[in-house]
Order: sequence, then structure tokens, then C-alpha cells
Amino acid sequence: MSSLFSPIKLGSVELSNRIVVAPMCQYSADDGSANDWHLGHLGMLANSGAGLVIVEATHVMRHGRITHGCMGLYSDDNEAALARVVAHCRRAGTAKLGIQIAHAGRKASSQRPWEGGGALKAGEDPWETLAPSPLPFGPNWHVPRVATLDDITRVREAFVNSAKRAVRIGFDAIELHYAHGYLAHSFLSPVSNHRTDPYGGSLENRMRFGREIAQAVRAVVPKTIALGARITGNDWREAEGLSTDDAVAYSKALKADGLDYIDVSSGGITADTRNPTGPGYNVPIAERVKREAGVATRVVGLITTPAQAEAIVSEGKADMVAMARAMLDDPRWGWHAAVALGAEVPRVPQYLRAGPKLWAPAAQRRA
Repeated sequence: MSSLFSPIKLGSVELSNRIVVAPMCQYSADDGSANDWHLGHLGMLANSGAGLVIVEATHVMRHGRITHGCMGLYSDDNEAALARVVAHCRRAGTAKLGIQIAHAGRKASSQRPWEGGGALKAGEDPWETLAPSPLPFGPNWHVPRVATLDDITRVREAFVNSAKRAVRIGFDAIELHYAHGYLAHSFLSPVSNHRTDPYGGSLENRMRFGREIAQAVRAVVPKTIALGARITGNDWREAEGLSTDDAVAYSKALKADGLDYIDVSSGGITADTRNPTGPGYNVPIAERVKREAGVATRVVGLITTPAQAEAIVSEGKADMVAMARAMLDDPRWGWHAAVALGAEVPRVPQYLRAGPKLWAPAAQRRA
């Protein structure tokens, strides 16, 4: 029996398998609101065969967005637009649905990737960015304003308000974005946090920002909804950045704060940081988090084949795998993996005729 296609519970939420579609920014929203692009994109992924689909980084404040095209969940219009998309995915797909909520911090006020991907220039409607210290993300990036204690309170409240909106919409899972150089990660990493107050200095102090948000969000998210976080498992900055030891400590703390799972990613703390490029490069980090923190663990990063994903789960290196570009390349990745591994995935009735029981070519796929 395939381990990848066995069920798993995150808190009280049961997923039919261990495949997760990772959140993927589309940079296509209208002033933070989802539109027909998201209807088609997420509706497609809801039929990928994954047990869970996570909606792209959805920002808790308008000026917490990465780009002008990024999604938000800070207004009634945002909420109504996203509720329409979620309702469509429920009708059209089989996956459970989660959302990643975020604040971009010093990486906000950016161009879309296909417009250059750098900081917005004068004339492109840039805005002031926020960070723990006045350190830009890289050369030619905006110098962020140092977050005051009032700013920290406002951001925490914004996460809570967005979580409440996500609960009203009816998501099965809510994920806090604590990775990739965005605001929470920039508070955690000594590369970007040079504060001398209770939010800087020691690891315990640098964890405070993320932990306070986690505690506040858990207080308003019922146990019927899974709550997790994507963290950075390594800054890839040698001695100056976060290490796997820090990831384990953070995961233990977040578990104590009521989180149901940890999603392990890495890198992104500065513009010149380069991640490893080997298949499954985050897996050793996730394996330590799973073993030492004792929390359900998901891993992302160059996981592409059914055999690779099956090995990660069956060997106990992570409880779940998440894929992004592999799903864009093959939006039925879960279907094909199930055939290759001798398993089955639920399909909407309209697509049953393309399954291996009713269509011989589907049964011929192999890992």
C-alpha cells in the first residue's frame, strides 16, 4: 500500500493523501481581490489528485502585498471575491482547501516577476515597506521603515482579522507564512534583524514576533480548522543565518503555541541568497523537524516524481510533500502518481471516464 496515498490528520482535519499543492503567487489579483484567473487556476488544481490545495500567499494588509497583483484578505471585497473562488473549487474539485496568509515586509512594493521582479520604481506607485531593521533586501531595494511596537501590534491584529475572514470563507486549513524573507522570517533571521529590544537579539526574542501571531491566530481559529506555518529551515548563509537547529527550536515553539503542522522551505533572506539545486534539498531539514519537534511535517523543494515523493513519506522523512511547478507542468500529477504507485484518488464524476478502470491508457502509466 502506498504511503503517499494514505490519509493523514492535521488536528481534526483529515486529508485523503499526503500530496499538497504548494501556494503559488499568481500576481494577477485586482487590488488584492481574486478574479476569474484564480477561478480557473485553483479549480484546475482542486482536481489534481492532491489531498490539499493551498491558496497563494494572501496578504493581511494592502501594503503588506509583494506586488500590485498579489492577493489580499484585508477587505470585504477581498473576502467576497475569494469566497466565490472557494465555492467554485468545492463544487468542481475533490481537494480540501487551505490558505497561506502573509505580510511581505521589506520584500513588498515589488514588480511582478515578468516586469523585472525588483523594487517598484518612482512612477510605478511604490509604497513604504516595513521590517525589523532598516536593512534593504538587496541593492536597489527600498530601505524599509523600522517596525515600532505599534506596528507590530497592528500587523498581529491584521493576521487575526485575515484569519477570521478565512474561517468565514470556510477553509480547511490556514497557514502562516514565516519563510522566504517576508516579514515574519525577517524578524527571525539574524541576517535581517539587528534589533536590541525584546524582538531582537537572542533566538527566543527573534521568535517572539511569529509566536505572538501564532498564539493570537490560534485563539480565533477553531480546532476544526488546521493551523500551520511555512518556515525557513535554513538561510543558506553559513554561520550568519538561520540553521536547521533554529528550525527545530522554532517548530517546537510553534507546536506549543497550538500549530498542527510545519511546512519546511528555505532561503530567501537576501536578494543574493542562492538555495541548493539538488532534488528534495529541504528533505534532511524536514526529517530533523519531524523527528525532534514531534510535529506533522510537510516538505517542499524540487520534489517531482511519484517514486521520490513516495520514498520521502514511506521512509519517515516527512509526513507530506508539497509541489508547485510540478503541478503547473502536470495538473493531474496526483492522478498519474496514484496509477504509478498502485493507489486511487477521488475524482469528480465528470472525469471518471479518464480513470484507469475505464480508460486503458491511464492504466499504463508507471513511475
